[in-house]
Amino acid sequence: MATWIWILIVIAVGLACAAGGFYGARKYMEKYLKDNPPINEDQLRAMMLQMGQKPSQRKLHQMMNAMQQNASSPRKK
Repeated sequence: MATWIWILIVIAVGLACAAGGFYGARKYMEKYLKDNPPINEDQLRAMMLQMGQKPSQRKLHQMMNAMQQNASSPRKK
């Protein structure tokens, strides 16, 4: 086989591995963040108290639902 064919094969395999690794890592991080949300109700309550607001349970649920809907909706760029 000619040398240029081997070079093309190596480049194609490298690009395929890079693309597969990128999408695999992206899916893993999406699943990780869905299973382990970065903020919970206690953290949200503490943040609201620091801002000088008195958080009610209703307000906490509204904010958590809004954050979950924002995280689950597809992102537009």
